[in-house]
Amino acid sequence: MTLEVSNVATETEADLTFTEVSNTVDFPKLERDLLKWWKDRRVVEQYLIKNDGAEERFSFIDGPITANNPMAVHHAWGRTYKDLFQRYQAMLGKEQRFQNGFDCQGLWVEVEVEKELGLKNKREIEDFGIANFVERCKERVWKYAEVQTEQAIRLGQWMDWDNSYYTMSDENNYTIWHFLKTCHDHGWIYKGHDVMPWCPRCGTGLSEHEIVTEGYQERTHLSVYVALPLGGEDASLLVWTTTPWTLAANVAAAVNPELAYLLVEQKGNLYYVAKDAAKQALKGEYEVVSEVTGADLVGKAYRAPFDSLPANAEVTHRVIPWSDVSSGEGTGIVHIAPGAGKEDFALSKEHDLQVIAPINQFGVYVEGFDWLSDEYVHDVAKRIERELRDQNVLYRSHQYTHRYPVCWRCNTDLVFRLVDEWFINMDGLRDRLMEVTREINWFPAFGKERELDWLTNMDDWMISKKRYWGLALPIWVCDDCEHFEVIGSEIELKERAVEGWDEFEGQTPHRPYIDHVKIECSACGGRSTRTPDVGNPWLDAGIVAMSTLDYRHDRDYWEKWYPADLITESFPGQFRNWFYALLAESTAIADEKPFRNVFTYALMRDEHGEEMHKSKGNAIWFDDAAEEIG
Repeated sequence: MTLEVSNVATETEADLTFTEVSNTVDFPKLERDLLKWWKDRRVVEQYLIKNDGAEERFSFIDGPITANNPMAVHHAWGRTYKDLFQRYQAMLGKEQRFQNGFDCQGLWVEVEVEKELGLKNKREIEDFGIANFVERCKERVWKYAEVQTEQAIRLGQWMDWDNSYYTMSDENNYTIWHFLKTCHDHGWIYKGHDVMPWCPRCGTGLSEHEIVTEGYQERTHLSVYVALPLGGEDASLLVWTTTPWTLAANVAAAVNPELAYLLVEQKGNLYYVAKDAAKQALKGEYEVVSEVTGADLVGKAYRAPFDSLPANAEVTHRVIPWSDVSSGEGTGIVHIAPGAGKEDFALSKEHDLQVIAPINQFGVYVEGFDWLSDEYVHDVAKRIERELRDQNVLYRSHQYTHRYPVCWRCNTDLVFRLVDEWFINMDGLRDRLMEVTREINWFPAFGKERELDWLTNMDDWMISKKRYWGLALPIWVCDDCEHFEVIGSEIELKERAVEGWDEFEGQTPHRPYIDHVKIECSACGGRSTRTPDVGNPWLDAGIVAMSTLDYRHDRDYWEKWYPADLITESFPGQFRNWFYALLAESTAIADEKPFRNVFTYALMRDEHGEEMHKSKGNAIWFDDAAEEIG
């Protein structure tokens, strides 16, 4: 065999000729040269369309990155996975959609804009003007979407960067309206009066989904052991709390009817405490006077340290049974404040307890609490300790370190506050969601059990936020009879509008312009006003299997690409967030799984083994890494 080599190279062959590479490589320069080579030869453009019209298809839906800051290396890691899977499928000759996504709405953006403007709370936002604030939020999103696009191009991710989707788009928002209308038609939307985790700085509630994974941090708080004198006998209940501020709203004390309790004498004082908790709760020598069961204590009346406050004038304190009380920590007797604790509020319904709601949206005590009124909830622990000592009911106090819920955006300690919020009753969807979850291939396989565990135990989905930049919840409430209705589209809103359409027309469906529109109440004929709440931001990302595939306007196109063959994001948070939202919204609308396969990967860690988060300050910025190592 003779091998002939032409002395004349074609232009294409010359382009592919390898040049000598130095042993001391400048990787960032080499990378820029390669990017230029791709661009000059339109390599990416040709790649994106080379399989158009192919018989086989591969449908990938990108989980949107929040367009709020530049990328960090952990974002680049996730994007590399996505690019890898799509390139492999392109090599197999399959037609694809190469659509990147940007998450745009919610507290992620609001908090950063507040910092830019020097605004400290919601009052200052409203003084600045909601319209101005919302416009600044939009500007920040556009700015960082452009930054992240350039970074992803530098990373080498091949996507149709002129066709990215944005969760703040009209289509995305109106498709969520369609989802919520569907839920309302099934009777799943309701306004709930409940105690919820609340950020006093941001002035909004947080759903269970938002705090269950990354919402807890190690915190050290003042904890107090307090004596509650019983009526009619010379003894006190001994309770323990890590939230002294809630004592001002105490209405009951809970015991486990099945547990053994001791009446002990110490320094002339008599205390009731759980038998198995006595050694850890009591300090110093004590003598056991008698032993009773929790059932023997149920119904006893007692005095609380803040009975003199006007807000507590009508409160009658008593001991109630609660099987969840344990002796593993504290005293085995639990102080109950229904207006400041979720389980406490549930107990108030069961035992017909009074509910005292002590704080407003800013975490400040309301009127009726005397010297506490107008005080910030996180500033009063020491003053309450002094008050307890002055009343001679403080048994002891100490600093206590524990995992405590914090705001995932601003890092403020959360409080639990009695509020009105909008919810989706998930019992109507739960069983079907679990069926759909079992139909999906999860990689690694343990993901399926994690998702099923979440679906089994999840509470109803709180979908409202008392904020400004986000989905305008399409819920209109009658000013007269309080009947509420859910609007399912912009067309329906225009048809139903009786006031304010001119102010809204031509605007995006955001506050404050959408707030001008009123409709006629279908129940009484009165005027209905939109609830001022915006939506939980996970509604935004959860609808993209519908909105990006044009479900509302081109059902054939949607059916061509739905369900997705693959999605991929990190765990553990996305099991309860994006995966859950995708499953819930798509199943409610289409009664079918939104994706066939999901690949999950662990969060990137730093040199100390800690998960990387920008909020922790241990993330490595993408630009820094790229400039140093390419």
